[in-house]
Amino acid sequence: MKFRRLLSVIAMFSIAGGSIQTQINNTQRAESQAPIAAAVPLKSKPEIKSETKEAKLIAVGDIMMHITQTRSGYNPKQKTYNFDGFFTAVKPILSTGDWVTGNLETPLAGEAVGGYAGYPLFNAPPQLADAAKKAGFNILTTANNHALDRGETGAIKTIENLRDRKIASTGTAASKAEGDRILIVKKNNIYLAMLAYTYGTNGIPIPKGKDYLVDLINEKNIVKDIAKARQKGADIIAISLHFGDEYQRQPNRQQKQLVENLLKAGADIILGSHPHVVQPYKIFKFPGKNGKTRKAVAIYSLGNFISGQTKPYTDLGVIFQVNIRKKFPEKTAEITEVKTHPTWVQRYNSNNKLNYRILPLAKTVAQKKDPLLATSQYPVLQRYLQDTNNHLNSLN
Repeated sequence: MKFRRLLSVIAMFSIAGGSIQTQINNTQRAESQAPIAAAVPLKSKPEIKSETKEAKLIAVGDIMMHITQTRSGYNPKQKTYNFDGFFTAVKPILSTGDWVTGNLETPLAGEAVGGYAGYPLFNAPPQLADAAKKAGFNILTTANNHALDRGETGAIKTIENLRDRKIASTGTAASKAEGDRILIVKKNNIYLAMLAYTYGTNGIPIPKGKDYLVDLINEKNIVKDIAKARQKGADIIAISLHFGDEYQRQPNRQQKQLVENLLKAGADIILGSHPHVVQPYKIFKFPGKNGKTRKAVAIYSLGNFISGQTKPYTDLGVIFQVNIRKKFPEKTAEITEVKTHPTWVQRYNSNNKLNYRILPLAKTVAQKKDPLLATSQYPVLQRYLQDTNNHLNSLN
């Protein structure tokens, strides 16, 4: 038996080129520790759990505050402001979002900073932020041409008022350190970076040495921020761009070029504002990892979400929904679906003053039972809905 085993060891050496003595020693140890027929169990690798997580980004356009809107929320008896009614009808849509954002196009500087006013130098009561919070907003972008309407003090006070209400903001900053940070928010293990930039500040100069105060559109700097956001672990990068021509329903050449450049540089979602009317959205496809296609989307203008403007199409807006999915263990995130919900701002008289509210057009015309609408208004709203849907999809 031992002779045959030794021959077997020698044969193993001739095949594997190992040491005879080592092989013999190993064989002897095996004999002393276990029966010849015993099998040594192999440790199996732990199974890596495969799962999918999802999150939803909901975005709206310009949240403006003309003086008639401010007056609509004032209670003269209590001397308080309340703007909850602006968002009541659209709250069921907004509340479905994990991240809900909009362009806050007014300082919330407080009455002491020059009083409350509308165009051209806005300043609204901070109770607007209370109403937005109740409606579901948890991120507001503040980079727009009215960011400095109340100067540096107003810009910083706005950030503070949002922070006090646990609403994240991006696009303006109170310090260089704050301006250097990238806003990244997490839901269901999906990390979303939110960036915001504006074409300018209506000629109001940014204080010398304080460029951090308002993020201006500079393609090279934005590309660097995109790379920085990826390094910080962002799965999806959304950028709010305050740009384009006011009251124009189609994006201009500069908008299209900037959007394409930023998406190619790695951004996933572009949210446009400033024209005050809705411009179409477009779905892009770029080469992705491992031969797969990367989907990106840009809406050139979300229009006014709420304002006191009365020019054609300025009372129409859109709630823009982007569904995001992340697969594990690959940790790859992608845009899976885009939905649009057209909205309309109704102005109506009640309690001897003009009032405002945002209505979701699809639900409103389907139900046809709103107590504040006349029967004759539904066909008009139906046309608004159809026209806005066609317009939104015209580039796809």
